[in-house]
Amino acid sequence: MTVTTQKTTISAYGRLLDLAREASLLGSTAQLLGWDQEVLMPGGGLDYRSRQLAQLARMHHEMVTDPQFGDLLTQCESDSELTADPTSDEAVNVRELRWAYDRKTKLPPALVEEEAKISSIGQHTWAEARRNKDFSQFQPVLEKIIDLLRRKAECYGWGEGGEPWDALAEDYEKGCTAADVETVFIPLRDRLQSLLGELMGSSTKPSNTFNELPLPLEQQQKFVKFVSETIGFDYSRGRLDTSTHPFCSGTHCNDIRLTTRYHEANVNDALGSTMHEAGHGIYEQGLSYEHVGTPMGNSVSLGIHESQSRMWENQVGRCEAFWRWCYPKLGDFFGTAINGMSFEDVYGGVNIVSSGFIRVEADEATYNMHIMIRFELERAIIGGDLAVADIPDAWNQKYKEYLGLDVPDDAKGCLQDIHWSMASMGYFPTYTLGNLYAAQFFEKALKDMPDLEGQFERGEFDTLKIWLNTNIHAPGQRYRAADLCVQVTGQPLSADPLLRHLEGKLRPLYGI
Repeated sequence: MTVTTQKTTISAYGRLLDLAREASLLGSTAQLLGWDQEVLMPGGGLDYRSRQLAQLARMHHEMVTDPQFGDLLTQCESDSELTADPTSDEAVNVRELRWAYDRKTKLPPALVEEEAKISSIGQHTWAEARRNKDFSQFQPVLEKIIDLLRRKAECYGWGEGGEPWDALAEDYEKGCTAADVETVFIPLRDRLQSLLGELMGSSTKPSNTFNELPLPLEQQQKFVKFVSETIGFDYSRGRLDTSTHPFCSGTHCNDIRLTTRYHEANVNDALGSTMHEAGHGIYEQGLSYEHVGTPMGNSVSLGIHESQSRMWENQVGRCEAFWRWCYPKLGDFFGTAINGMSFEDVYGGVNIVSSGFIRVEADEATYNMHIMIRFELERAIIGGDLAVADIPDAWNQKYKEYLGLDVPDDAKGCLQDIHWSMASMGYFPTYTLGNLYAAQFFEKALKDMPDLEGQFERGEFDTLKIWLNTNIHAPGQRYRAADLCVQVTGQPLSADPLLRHLEGKLRPLYGI
């Protein structure tokens, strides 16, 4: 390479990152308005907010699809030295920016703007319909969302032998297809059903009294904030609020917004939700500020992101060592209200297995059944085999088939999740992928740090957090999800660690 060519390429790479960072600034502004809509905005602001978000979405799309962006990518790709090491910062940024550019340029700006507007309205309409337990209120806007998603899938296209759902899933988990998901889900479902049969058939069952204990909401708020801070969420760079559906948002690694929800008679729901979202937040705070706005400063995929939230919620938050530390804290925060609640009541209560209606309240053993139901419905909806009007009946039939439940109303049924109102389909399988990654990562962490559970019992969580920061968070998008799994654990993704985790904990609790 001549000196002149090298300088030109370096200059092109610098300009490419400048454009990426400018687009990220605009995108993060839209994220902040979205958080405000869910947490603070009065209902009367919806129409104008939807227009604000639509305009920002159009402007962002124009920035990331500017032909100059493509020209700069081509210049960078022509420099074999710049991208010689596929895991270098430069090669990773060019690779992932190319993927995003090629994908974004397939979407017309008008469609992007329409999606932002309809999803803003959709979230508000969904929340109202959920409160009223009435799917018919949400049906008209959902029909518009589904029509938009089908058009979006057509713009993206999908591989030979694939289906429209695949095109949407690519936004959340690169390379994910319905056929691949089905290949994983069917054997996992069979093994889980076998375990559930053992547990449900046992005459020994943990007490559920902890999950029915009324506790003051103000104290619950203080308790879950204390726990989330102790496990590693930095409140000098984040905050915790309340929303209908818990989520993690923010603008960059130094401004992360968590939300959770509370029920007077189920502090475990608030704790699990908060630890889950704190896991997402710890991941975001673990990303490099130096690389903000570039792929090296972004998370790998939703499956990997979900592995972090589910690990803190389940592998940590439901383990015996954690509760050896946390059980006495209940007395510190709730005083005499927890008198008579033994350690066995609490630890058994957080690990009780029972079929329930609500995904975010589900135990570890039944959780993936909720995901499989949503995945099957999404395929049918996007593929045109299930009309929007028929969703409640189809949902209720699957809950009867998979979990033996008669769904009492739409709020506990097809209106419980926010995702479809946000025009997010293809998303749900990442939760199960996250469970699988979480178990495999945690199993490796235990091998690397044999005293890890002893540390949890002492209320020490920094070692795990630092291990995750180093191995999962700081590398940004250096590796794709499957490659990261092999890089960290030495093995491709497998269901075995998750089944070992569930069987090893739940069978003793159920006297098996």
